[in-house]
Amino acid sequence: MNSKSQLDPAIKCTVWLLWFFFLGCILAIGQTSHTISGTITDKSNGETLFGASVFLNGTTIGGVTNEYGFYSVTAPEGEYILSISYMGYSEIRMKIHLDHDIKNDVEISEFSTELDEVVVTADEPERAILRKPEMSVVKMNIGTVKQMPVVLGELDVLKSLQMLPGVTNNGEGTGGFHVRGGAQDQNLVLLDEAIIYNTSHMFGFFSVFNADAIKDMKLYKGGIPASFGGRVSSVLDIRQKDGNSKNFELNGGIGVISSRLTAEGPIFGDNGSFLVAGRRSYVDLLLKAAGEENSVSFYDLNLKTNYSINRNNKLFLSGYFGRDAFKLGNTFDSSYGNSTGNLRWNHIFNDRLFSNLSAILSRYDYDLEFAQEEFDWVSSITNYNLKYDFKYYLSDAFKLDFGINGIYYDFNPGEVSPTAETSPVNPLKLDQKKAFESGLYLSAEHKLSPKLTVQYGLRYSAFSRLGGQPINTYANDQPVVYNPELGIYERGEATGETNFAKSDVIKSFGNLEPRVSLAYLLDEESSLKAGFSRTAQYIHLLSNTSSATPLDVWTPSGPFIKPQLSNQYALGYFRNFTDKMYSLEVETYYKTVDNRIDYIDGSDLIGQNTIETEVLNGEMRAYGLELLLRKNEGDFTGWIAYTLSKSEQRTLGGTAGGPGINNGDWYSTSFDRTHDISVSGAYRLDDQWSFGTNLVFQTGRPVTYPNGQYVYEDLSIASYAPRNSDRLPAYHRLDVSVNYKPRKYQNKRFKGEWVLSIYNLYSRKNAASISFGQNLETGANEATRTAIFGIVPSLTYNFKF
Repeated sequence: MNSKSQLDPAIKCTVWLLWFFFLGCILAIGQTSHTISGTITDKSNGETLFGASVFLNGTTIGGVTNEYGFYSVTAPEGEYILSISYMGYSEIRMKIHLDHDIKNDVEISEFSTELDEVVVTADEPERAILRKPEMSVVKMNIGTVKQMPVVLGELDVLKSLQMLPGVTNNGEGTGGFHVRGGAQDQNLVLLDEAIIYNTSHMFGFFSVFNADAIKDMKLYKGGIPASFGGRVSSVLDIRQKDGNSKNFELNGGIGVISSRLTAEGPIFGDNGSFLVAGRRSYVDLLLKAAGEENSVSFYDLNLKTNYSINRNNKLFLSGYFGRDAFKLGNTFDSSYGNSTGNLRWNHIFNDRLFSNLSAILSRYDYDLEFAQEEFDWVSSITNYNLKYDFKYYLSDAFKLDFGINGIYYDFNPGEVSPTAETSPVNPLKLDQKKAFESGLYLSAEHKLSPKLTVQYGLRYSAFSRLGGQPINTYANDQPVVYNPELGIYERGEATGETNFAKSDVIKSFGNLEPRVSLAYLLDEESSLKAGFSRTAQYIHLLSNTSSATPLDVWTPSGPFIKPQLSNQYALGYFRNFTDKMYSLEVETYYKTVDNRIDYIDGSDLIGQNTIETEVLNGEMRAYGLELLLRKNEGDFTGWIAYTLSKSEQRTLGGTAGGPGINNGDWYSTSFDRTHDISVSGAYRLDDQWSFGTNLVFQTGRPVTYPNGQYVYEDLSIASYAPRNSDRLPAYHRLDVSVNYKPRKYQNKRFKGEWVLSIYNLYSRKNAASISFGQNLETGANEATRTAIFGIVPSLTYNFKF
């Protein structure tokens, strides 16, 4: 358990949150009112709309639809004009007489039926954004993604997010993303509520998310709601389309690297719909046709269906299956991928209470086959998740979210199997690890006055490392010790092991995680927001490379590895200009993370059964300023994003002794970027032609260079500067795209478009790495810069009918 000093701030915050909660309940119960509720859907295809605005005109009463399109608005009896709006859709206004509870499902229509013709803008109307006490949240619909220039013709959800402030990657050809100075494993990535452990195809060139199957996505950079737990940096919540419940529809695209096809339509009469989306690369086929023995490929398959039992009950079944394959001649084969499944039940108890029950499976695994050594290496992580969430709209001024969830983890860090009887490799199986994580949360959105709205909540999380494998014991209980004579950290002396039965709990942890944010409306065009969140993370990604790879291993907290604990504070100013044509968002934040593991020099993670002998517990801190200026309306739309930030880590020797890593000094993390500027724009010339552009500039990422060398017994040995004290050259590039819709397809069911994209227009050779070595001919030391991309043109044909 946490020490008293760790729990005290959380307990104090919890007392205040509970006091506000009970006050809100008392005020809400004392009011007499009626409720209008229902579901907002797209008229053309029946898709529910997440984040649609529902307001009673002339009042401050209203809200937005939840993830399943459900809304509930409570107000005193009277005559009202109900206004329903969603960006890219025509606004609906209807007169209502609220003298009893009303059930009101509404369909709204897009402005245009042209192929994916949308504007680059926030999804929620600006007045809802200003009033809503959400801090550090980005919501983007898939239409915005489709207007951005892409690399090799592949639309990429993650690369689009990296154009926003506070979000970056670790260079070209690297997977994942980093949020506000956090590591990749500190991001919780969800696809229809299922955890995605590896978000990349082809070692980071593409993401696993097929844009044709995605409806919308929401990134929480801070102010993470109490309903989410398990990560300390961010939550990326991605929702798949439900499927067209009105008409059968096919759409897809043919590109230079891959092609995709999506089918959707109604089933069960008018009571359900389905979606099947597939994507496959064909680089391997091209290489084979050229006579190459090497190959690389990937595929995705997205599935979803739903069935309306009645007006108050609906079932969803969704899944994702994706895999990469990589082959080097006849010597090496590898494959890796994600598999997920989710069965959900939506139930509306009454006009004010909505629930969702989910049973979820997530799995990530990789398989390596070494033909010459005649053995296979297999590793995986699997989790089973059961969660039950409720939303209770007590009154216009008071709304509740509450729920519970439990996750059972099965970690298989590695297993070696000989592929032939003559193989010189003996079978090996690292200790499988089991764990159980649970969470219970309660959160309220409380309108204290017409100008001030507060969102506060509390999550209690618990984690148990389960038995079923032996745990090493060490002299003085130290798995890592400092050798003062050599000035290095070494593995501790193993003194034996303790065997735990499957029914035993090896180690347990528990944490209170308070969350609070507020929005104060300065006037109708501007607001101030502030937030605090405390989060806990119980599983860790083991990787001592500059960026995560498909072969990295996850491990649970236990006797020697503690949970990561984060506190984040944020303050923001939000403003609309020129009748909401422009908007400005400015945020500053400060974040700390305790118990962030770091790797001792010379650590070995491959096939390692005692990870605790390779790491020390440290701490992180990150702080920065983010600015986002948008142009929301007109033929030209887009934004300018700027981030000024710092991300550092420190690892002291602690009970292991010695000065710690990097002499115990703070040093930049490998994903620290001082300056990050992104400019994204889209221009619609007419019904046929539109253009897009991205401009990116980033400070080079930190690296460690040699700063000298010495000769020992005729060997030249390099010495290195302090960890991450140098940087790669600055990164920058310009992308452009041209979209052309032939006029012959207008007013027809079949619609097509050509998309020409040029990635890195001026062919900047951005450094992925710089290595140092000795020239064999001259004997001189030299540096070699490796770049992945120069200019990359691509042509894609998209169709829909």
